Amino acid sequence: DREAPRREKYARMLAEKRQRQGGNYENCLEKMFERSYFGMMMVENGDADAFIAGIRSANNETANIAKEVVGLKDGYDHFASLHVLETSKGTYFLADTMINGTTDEDTLYDITRLTADAVKFFAHDPVMALVSYSNFGSNNEAECAKVHNVVDRIHALNPDLAIDGEMQINYAFNTPVRDKVFPFNRLKGKDVNTLVFPNLSAANAAYRIMLEMGVGESIGPIQMGLKKPIHFINVDAEVRDIINLIAVAVLDAAVLESCLI
Repeated sequence: DREAPRREKYARMLAEKRQRQGGNYENCLEKMFERSYFGMMMVENGDADAFIAGIRSANNETANIAKEVVGLKDGYDHFASLHVLETSKGTYFLADTMINGTTDEDTLYDITRLTADAVKFFAHDPVMALVSYSNFGSNNEAECAKVHNVVDRIHALNPDLAIDGEMQINYAFNTPVRDKVFPFNRLKGKDVNTLVFPNLSAANAAYRIMLEMGVGESIGPIQMGLKKPIHFINVDAEVRDIINLIAVAVLDAAVLESCLI
């Protein structure tokens, strides 16, 4: 009961924000009894710096709530998630590992741009491969063509970004072989540190296989593309995973605050 005034305040805020999308005060007030809505509204209103969801609810549900409450960054129609993998061979970034169940060309385009910015956020120069079972147009099936078209769009938008594809995993990781077989590639002489997958199934399976085989340790999923520090975690997450994500959320919030000052 002591939170009734804040629930009412948040409901009015959300209703005003969503009034052109079917929102009304009564409906929004009912939502404020749900922890995800209430917690994200705390962040939206500045009463909290960050929110981590997913411990007790499905991530597809909380992802939709996040889009409704805090919204997407300007210039994007999607958001995504990233896992950072620390291995004996170095640090690798994999996307999208949690959010977008299906991806069309525009979704993958946003994921790719968000991933490039996220890798830079973690003080690495992104060297990116968009992976597939095809190599540089060798297969014209829809999924391969989707990846190929996204690479073309990124090259036109940012010709200085080290990114290429579509390519198979072995060529992404084997720099000498890739450069010999495909001498025209734009990653020549560079070791890939970032993989963008054509769909969620591939990305999620890839990072989990690496973890189960003991290849490395992961941090994530790290949210990319929301306006505020809302992050998501698996229901089976271990304590260490939650602590790591808290650290990322704190960093995210600190950077956002510094940008607003």
